Amino acid sequence: MGARYTLHIGNKNTSSWSLRPWLAMRMAGIPFEEAPIRLQTPETKARILQFSPSGKVPALRIEEDGTSQTVWDSLAICETLAERHPDARLWPENAAARAHARSVVAEMHSGFPNLRRALSMDIAARLPTPALDDQVQADIARIIAIWTSALDVHEGQGGFLFGAFSLADAFFAPVVTRFETYGIHLPAIAQAYGQRVLALAPMREWVAAAKADVGNA
Repeated sequence: MGARYTLHIGNKNTSSWSLRPWLAMRMAGIPFEEAPIRLQTPETKARILQFSPSGKVPALRIEEDGTSQTVWDSLAICETLAERHPDARLWPENAAARAHARSVVAEMHSGFPNLRRALSMDIAARLPTPALDDQVQADIARIIAIWTSALDVHEGQGGFLFGAFSLADAFFAPVVTRFETYGIHLPAIAQAYGQRVLALAPMREWVAAAKADVGNA
């Protein structure tokens, strides 16, 4: 038997970090059990600490050959999955494209604090575009530049940043939802890319669940 995966995630409406490995696993066809944990409750921290030593989600539990281990942090989870499932091609096959993809994923993982502050993830909402200071506008411009430079080379090979769907698209998917929520104006190539991400069947499923969760709150 293969490994059994359990992915502990936060609220689908707001947990951007949870979306990244969830989307990657769904797009790669890797079976897993979804274990949601409601965030921002008095019990949240204690519940997460049962599964994640960092006290944060996402966390991936891997059970295999009578043993289990936990991998936490979205990038560590995705790298582990790419290593364990090479046939899923979560990274581009071409070495130069793979290095480029890893660079933009790492930049997304560690950067853009001003965008995160000003445009928090709220999938179910449609909100007026807020006043954007120079730092936020610089973050948005950098993301557009990342998308445009990749799409200029690879768009015709599959429509995503590096042709076929990859971890780069999974890591920028929450940003796509932020731009949609706040009505951020994008150049045509970036807007079309965002719509392709939102049209993915797993993304439609996640968005529907996020809206339902808010409606039932």
